[in-house]
Order: sequence, then structure tokens, then C-alpha cells
Amino acid sequence: MINSFLATLHQNCERLPNKTALIFSDAHTPDHSVTYGDLETTIGKTMAYLQSLGVEAGDRVAVQLPKSLEFVYLHLAIMRLGAISLPLNPGYPPQELAYFIHDAEAKLFFVDQSLSADLALLSAQLPALHTAIVLDVTKTVVFDRLIAPFDPAATPIPAVLDDTCLMIYTSGTTGRPKGAQLTHSNLSYNLDALHQAWGWQESDIILHVLPIFHAHGLLVALHGALNAGATAILHPHFDATRTLETLVARRCTVFMAVPTIHRKLVDAPDAAAYDLSHMRLLTSGSDRLPDSLFKRYQATFGHTLLERYGMSETNMNISNPLHGERRVGSVGKPLPYVEARIVDPATDTPLPDDTVGAVQIRGPHVCKGYWRQPEKTAEAFTADGWLRTGDMGVRSADGYFTLKGRSKDLIISGGYNIYPPEVELVLAQHPAVSTSAVIGIPNDMWGETVTAVVILYPAAAITEAELQAFCATKLIKYKVPRHIIFTDAFPRNALGKVQKALLRQQYAP
Repeated sequence: MINSFLATLHQNCERLPNKTALIFSDAHTPDHSVTYGDLETTIGKTMAYLQSLGVEAGDRVAVQLPKSLEFVYLHLAIMRLGAISLPLNPGYPPQELAYFIHDAEAKLFFVDQSLSADLALLSAQLPALHTAIVLDVTKTVVFDRLIAPFDPAATPIPAVLDDTCLMIYTSGTTGRPKGAQLTHSNLSYNLDALHQAWGWQESDIILHVLPIFHAHGLLVALHGALNAGATAILHPHFDATRTLETLVARRCTVFMAVPTIHRKLVDAPDAAAYDLSHMRLLTSGSDRLPDSLFKRYQATFGHTLLERYGMSETNMNISNPLHGERRVGSVGKPLPYVEARIVDPATDTPLPDDTVGAVQIRGPHVCKGYWRQPEKTAEAFTADGWLRTGDMGVRSADGYFTLKGRSKDLIISGGYNIYPPEVELVLAQHPAVSTSAVIGIPNDMWGETVTAVVILYPAAAITEAELQAFCATKLIKYKVPRHIIFTDAFPRNALGKVQKALLRQQYAP
């Protein structure tokens, strides 16, 4: 059994008490640096504070805060108590937020003051919610005062590694979002795999520009740095020029981003003038890296981006090598502890190399299932324990995997997953909308853009802007359709099912 992430972090804090663990660097305020010793003390005090609020092992604690040190402290303290961290996007409107908190039966909910007006709406829908705590993360003194009266808790690090410590909600192409239950063991095996594969070092400095509620930013980037005893510089907001300036000035060695961010970097003014030769690892994930961007990055910065493949249920699965060929268009080979195969989607029978099929994954990093959804869990796994990812792909004879799209209709825009039924359910609530079909249309900047093809009721009238505004009241911004196309009929098969593949062909640029 490998060492758990929380045990490794605790050891790093004791071994490197004076080393900088985190630097919160906002463009408008002075930097706030936190040593590993400070981090251990603050986690301990935060644990004691949470215990005073009644948090016990197994409880779900929802955290909907902007990217901040407070988010980091709460997340780590929740898991260290043996409770379950539930990170939530600050952009969720009340309708979506209420679902997550209700489904998870969260005991506590930490929310940013900018969203406090939504609490009145939520409280009526969430009678089981024990406490909602409003924080102003622009003033660190607010959180400091909350935990100041408490001595660091002496609670031992969770010893049962198969217990759930983190829940990340992920949607299917049908139904409501599902809570993927990640265990201490899941996180620890995957971090060890990435430590081996990507050569994490104590001397590393990572510039962190990703959202912190997302698996990419939270588990791969932040956990990866803390697990290695490295330093993470946290930028709360992405700005291309400031990012390039920081990479150079701080002598950063690691940078992780989605293709949309990488495209903005190569498009930045005088991008090629920034000398990034000191950097050792730049990765791309959460969406397919276009071949043209792969090559532009090489030409602009002299670096070959390392593309990899993961998902909320597993974290990282497959990666191009740190040393060796980083193949354009490919996500590389399975990481340590990870098994990957290509199968016939109808029979789960393994297919020969160079044959497109369904991607399946197995290993100790795969989640234990979906929160209180045994039917969905059973559907997601084969009888012998392989996870059906929902992605299509192909394996070459030398072991490299290349993804070939989704087996269903998942849309990935700017690194975020958007599942059409969630958007279609909202559109259906408008009295003018008879039916809709939501599809992804290829886009150079975002990967795909959300496009809704809509049929209105007879005599109904509404503009694209009006319908977008309606969606914006019920959906987070990146799920709101960028384009709405009005039509009189959909292409359908013999069973009456809308043929979205034909819609994508019809409306693709």
C-alpha cells in the first residue's frame, strides 16, 4: 500500500516547515505566502473549527468559494477529518446549486458573500442543511477570526483509505448529475502515478491558473504540488500577459492548462519574446488539443505540450511521456497502476490495435461508484471491474491511445463538460419552446460551443437573445447556448429519435 496523500502532506509540513507551500497572487493586492508549517497549523485549526460545528467522519461539506486560500484550508481540513469535501463551482445559480446540496445531503455549506443573496432561495429548498456560512474571501481576516479561538485538532489522519473523501459531480447524457465518490486510496494512487510519470520534485514551482473546484485544478495541479513538497503560485484569474510574465519572473518549472488557455498564451502580444526555456513541464488537458495549436506552441515557445487524458471518476488515466515522444493528437500511454483497453461498445469484447472502439479503464484510482445511485454505478462498470468511460478511441501497436470523440453527445467547451440534457431541460421550461436539441459545434478558441436547435410552439415568438437570457437565470454561464437556431423540424430515425450527428453536420461551420 502506498502512502496516502494526506499522510504525505503532513510529512511534508513537518519536514519542510519553513518552505513556501502556497503563494496567493492577486494582481490587485499584495501576495500572501504560506509555508508548509503555516499550512499544517491552519489545517489543524480549521479542523477544530469544523468539529465545533458538528462535522464528523462521513459528513458531506459543500464549499462554493472563489479560488482562495480559504477554499484550500477548508478542503484539506474536511478530508483530514474523515469527512467528504464537496467542491462546487461559484458560478452555479440557485437552481443547480440546490440540487447538489440536496442530493449530497450536505451538513455544512460554505458560500461566498457575493452569493449570499441566494441563501434565502436555497434555505426553502434545503430543510436538511444544518448550517450555511458566508465568507468574504477578499478579507482573509474574516476566516482568520473564525478559526483563531481554536487550537489545532489532534485528530489522526484517516486510516481507512477506501473511505470516500471527495465527491465531484459529473453528468451523464441522461438524467441528473451524479456524485463520483473518490477515496483516499483513489487520490493517493493517482498522485503517486503522476509523481512517477511527470517527475514531480520539491524544487518545482507551479503557476496555478486553473479553477480550483475542478478535478484538473484541484487534484492534478494543487494536490500534485503539495504531494511533492513543491510551491504553488495561485492566480485567482487568468490573464495571458500576466501569466507569461509570472512564468518568467518567478522561474516557474510547471504549468498546467486547458487548450483555450494555451491558445490565449500563443496569441498574446509578443508571446515569442518570453523565454520559457527554464520550464520542464507544460501540460494540456480537459479537452482535445488541436494539432495546429500543438505545433504553434512548439514554434512560439520551443516547448512540446504534454497532452493527457482523465475524467472526474478517475482523475488521470493516460499521458504522453515526460521523456520520449509526445505524439500529436494522442493522449499517450496508461499511467502507472492504470489499465486501459479498447472494446466493442456493444459486447465489451477487447478489440485489436488500430481499431476504433470504446475506451475502458481499470485501476486503484477509479472511483468507488456514484453517490446513492447503484443503478448508475452498475451501468458504468463491467462485471470484471472496467469503467465504461463513454469515450471512443484507438490504441496503436506501440501502446499510444488516441481519442476519437464521445460515444454520446458530451460537449467540451473551454475544458468544461456540458451535457445536452441539462440545457434541454432548462429550454423546455420556457413556454415558447416546444422541443430542443443541444449540440456542440467545433470552435477554434473553445473546442466546441454550445448550440441549441429549437422548435417553437405554433404562433410563439422569441428572439435568440431573450432565450439566452432565460437560460442564464438557470444555468452557469458556460452552459448557456452561445447560438440558438430556430427550425421547424429535426432529422429523426425510424424510432423518432433526433439524429444529433446530422444536426452537427448541418450546422457545423
